[in-house]
Amino acid sequence: MSFVWPIPRSLYVHIPFCVRRCGYCNFSVIAGRRDLHDRLLAAIDRELENSIDASAPPLDTIFIGGGTPTELSDDRLELLMDSLRHRFRLASDVEITMEVNPENVSAARVSRWAQMGINRISLGVQSFRDEKLNVLQRGHTGVDASTAVETVANEIPNVSLDLIFAAPGESVAHWQSDLLKAMSLPIKHLSTYALTFEKGTTFWNRRQVGTLAGPPEEDELAMYQLARQMTRDRGWHHYEVSSFELGGHACRHNQVYWKGQGWYAAGPGAARFVNGSRDLNHRSPTTYLARCESGQDPTTEREPLTTLQYVHERLAFGIRMIDGIDLEQISREIGIDIEPLAKEAIEVAVRDGNVLWNPPLLKLTHRGVLFADTVAAQLLGDH
Repeated sequence: MSFVWPIPRSLYVHIPFCVRRCGYCNFSVIAGRRDLHDRLLAAIDRELENSIDASAPPLDTIFIGGGTPTELSDDRLELLMDSLRHRFRLASDVEITMEVNPENVSAARVSRWAQMGINRISLGVQSFRDEKLNVLQRGHTGVDASTAVETVANEIPNVSLDLIFAAPGESVAHWQSDLLKAMSLPIKHLSTYALTFEKGTTFWNRRQVGTLAGPPEEDELAMYQLARQMTRDRGWHHYEVSSFELGGHACRHNQVYWKGQGWYAAGPGAARFVNGSRDLNHRSPTTYLARCESGQDPTTEREPLTTLQYVHERLAFGIRMIDGIDLEQISREIGIDIEPLAKEAIEVAVRDGNVLWNPPLLKLTHRGVLFADTVAAQLLGDH
């Protein structure tokens, strides 16, 4: 039986608008430009009209990210949701996540979002400490963040927080206070990310000239280990390298990425995986708009995968899941015995103490979680 690429049942929509660009941000973002809001919604609808098969199966997950989707008015967000429902059928238990900044939260807005069918909120809190928030150039205070969590949870209980650690000037004790505060609030999911200095950002430029630096590497490692310990002690499940969930609230949408199940995507800089091809839209919001409005394809990069490449990607992305990956199951899905293909990389990772290999289960060791990117690169190989 020949291999059939997974049919997408998920959708990512990128809304690029922000009040300002934070110094560490390297996403497709445009500051201000409210004059482009209506044009963007029309362009996204046009892109989906031209790229989605009407016979596509119902969507299981939708993720509206950015940028800051809630820079759109609620009337415009409702237009977006109406557009998505027009283009797709939705599963009865569809997970619909929207990224939200604390300063955009009010009881009235949250109630409106719930009425639209949005049932999961990802809050870009990053910290509860005002000093750190100022360094990160965020637009809210720690009090704003706490209030936003409470307000959202009253109407939409499935709340996820993003926190950044290893910010300039941050100590392990500072990070501990952020974690304690986060887990004292009514949240179901927590994502923790070490601050990265991405080329092209103002943070990168400031580090190059010596005016900005993160804490020592040993402190960054201690912060990550502290997050693992504190969540474990409080009954949280560490289910992916950067992700923790409580009470069975893992992000279903993100698991689609790690399991290589395929997804649609629309908006500037959005990446999709459909029919075995990884495609990326133009990152510039204005160029994206111009292409859509002139009837052109907004795709700027297209990479069709071979089955062999897909095998190695399944391993490289899947190993990020703490519970591991079942090589026999993946082999059945793809129709290829993948153990011989991964044998050399697995042996190296086992020798390094980074993975446990108990056929057919392959999973990161406690140490290997710290070197997940290295293990992923080994499993990806040259493919």
